[in-house]
Amino acid sequence: MEAKKSEPFYPIHPGEIIKDELECRGISQRQLAQKMGLSYSVFNEILNGKRPVSSEVAMLVEAALNISAETLLKMQMRYNLQIAKENPLFISRLAEIRKVCALL
Repeated sequence: MEAKKSEPFYPIHPGEIIKDELECRGISQRQLAQKMGLSYSVFNEILNGKRPVSSEVAMLVEAALNISAETLLKMQMRYNLQIAKENPLFISRLAEIRKVCALL
């Protein structure tokens, strides 16, 4: 019997990590957004998982908080993959593509 790969119970958006770090350091979202040259609303959406962390934002956060940009981007990729795996319409689309391509 093959062991099933364990998946996290729910995906963790990297914004949650950044948000926790800001709270621990007592830095306001608005203050850091301003220092990094981002609008508060965009930064807030990232921190609340409504917008992805881009390469540029990851590098800005690394410069500001010393959280590895690479780590944040890997978290974002895993988050995106987990969300896609949980989307029934997308899973159905993948199955259809596999069927069609198996016939080629």
